[in-house]
Amino acid sequence: MNFKTADLCDEFGNELEVCQLEFKSYGKRSKFSGPVATVRVFEDNVLVLESLETVPEGSVLVVDGGGSRRCALMGDRLGKIAQDRKLAGIIINGCVRDSEDLGQLDIGILAIGTNPLRSKKDGKGERQIPVFFGNIDWTPESHVYADGDGVILSKGKLF
Repeated sequence: MNFKTADLCDEFGNELEVCQLEFKSYGKRSKFSGPVATVRVFEDNVLVLESLETVPEGSVLVVDGGGSRRCALMGDRLGKIAQDRKLAGIIINGCVRDSEDLGQLDIGILAIGTNPLRSKKDGKGERQIPVFFGNIDWTPESHVYADGDGVILSKGKLF
């Protein structure tokens, strides 16, 4: 994976959206990219699990958790599923837990923070819909590129 988000912004700036939300990296991969799959939930991770089990290999699951810091939407078990299914990464507008274990997984994981409390299991939310956070309209099938400098979104694959 040979890209830098700064270079992509220089070359394709007019075609990109730059995420204004600051994430922390929890997976072993600090750089990842792929087609976007989305899920919107609030303090409930049932649809996150279902998405991780069904989105295509190489995808980046974008989880709009409403920015809640009151519980985690993903921990080591879901992270392992994502790694085993060969997802490129996960971006969570919410929290994770089991952060030390997530750090051992060969996958990109970005979230706004950690919380040891697990989420509810009601199965409420929506999948594969446009979501909005970080001043970006995340749409399924757009492409995301993430590294240590930030997260950018393109309507199509850049390279």
